[in-house]
Amino acid sequence: MNPFTYERAADGAAAIRLVSDNRQAKYLGGGTNLVDLMREQVERPKLLVDVTALSREIEAREDGSVLIGAGATNTAVAADRTVRERFPLLSRAILAGASGQIRNMATVAGNILQRTRCTYFYDEAARCNKREPGAGCDAIDGVNRIHAILGASPSCVATHPSDMCVALAALDAVVHVQGPGGDRTVKLVDLHRLPGGRPDIETVLDAQDLITGVELPALGFAWRATYRKVRDRASYAFALVSVAAMVDVQGGTIRDVRLALGGVAHKPWRAWKAEEALRGRLATRESFAQAAEAELADAAGLRDNAFKIELAKRCIVATLGDLIGETA
Repeated sequence: MNPFTYERAADGAAAIRLVSDNRQAKYLGGGTNLVDLMREQVERPKLLVDVTALSREIEAREDGSVLIGAGATNTAVAADRTVRERFPLLSRAILAGASGQIRNMATVAGNILQRTRCTYFYDEAARCNKREPGAGCDAIDGVNRIHAILGASPSCVATHPSDMCVALAALDAVVHVQGPGGDRTVKLVDLHRLPGGRPDIETVLDAQDLITGVELPALGFAWRATYRKVRDRASYAFALVSVAAMVDVQGGTIRDVRLALGGVAHKPWRAWKAEEALRGRLATRESFAQAAEAELADAAGLRDNAFKIELAKRCIVATLGDLIGETA
């Protein structure tokens, strides 16, 4: 690991100033991803600015929304009573990710900003456009079982690893950001970028931008939700496919729905086409299957991961079927 200096920021403005003054500075949350990448020599910051103490609160609002501080740990969010009652989908998704030890350390902002990556990203002997733009991508013709089937490009086929972010995408979460130009908000679904020709640029944020919180807007049917994760082993594994789902059914007809997929793309994948296909339709397996077909119509598999296309379709149908069964 390269030598670096450490500063603990007194407030958001101080943190932004420290990072703005040093182009090789990084914000430090729980460090579960950044420190790991530093050990592997993938990340080489010269300065770490500790922001974990700046915003840890979880605020339940009277209008039904919740504001989660960026420094809140994944464990704290998953265990929070209000989150579990109003947004059980988020709690379930967090508990499906990583290990208990990592959840105890990982922060909300750190989870959101973890690098989209695969095994080739860690391997300095492999070509990787994320580490070195223009170098090429060895995953495309390599071992690519876990890689993307939606939104990929010839430059990168890695998938975003977060379970939490899949739930946030389905929940219409809004990310609060503080930067040199002031405060602003960004929808979670717009925060991460698809790879295009620059997979090394993973979000719409600037290097100095500091996430201060995540807002979950009130959703009347958010309590009727679930998270399904299919993976190669029972714990501590990234998703092959995951589905975050909420559905509002009245008289057998779907009035509203939210769907997001994980393990399939370079970013948490909001299933807009499937949602559009479901609204106003009867809540039947046939409707679910047609919606899944619509969402995966543009999916493209590689040598080892084409099975994920059918797997994603079946996961969508099964997850929605579980929700309807619960409400019958």
